[in-house]
Amino acid sequence: MRYVLVLCCAAVLGLMAYTSPAAGHHSFAAEFDRNKPITLTGRVSKVEWTNPHAFFYVDVKDAKTNEVVNWAAELNSPNYMMRLGWNRDSMKVDDIVTVQGSLAKDGSKLLNAQSVVLTNSGKRIFTVPAEGSQ
Repeated sequence: MRYVLVLCCAAVLGLMAYTSPAAGHHSFAAEFDRNKPITLTGRVSKVEWTNPHAFFYVDVKDAKTNEVVNWAAELNSPNYMMRLGWNRDSMKVDDIVTVQGSLAKDGSKLLNAQSVVLTNSGKRIFTVPAEGSQ
């Protein structure tokens, strides 16, 4: 009887693992357009060191309207960023940065960051190492 109970529990756990939703990840091409590169320079207003992607936000002055617009920049996961030498203190609120990346397909103020440079020092703090590595 005990063997049957253990077998049933194992079967139930196996089915639960098999049917649980997988943690999906969007593809770069689904959200961003590599053919629409953009370069922005502005003041960092927020840094989010969270999974599945780290983000930072930049206040950029629009040259046409003279209004300040807040842009979101998506990075890789914090774990991936740490392997590239990035840490929580690599960029701080009020830093002036120049970020290069690809625009979001939906027209929102979002880009996938591929290069980040601290404007005051010229120090490059992030660069995507190779095509398709994200």
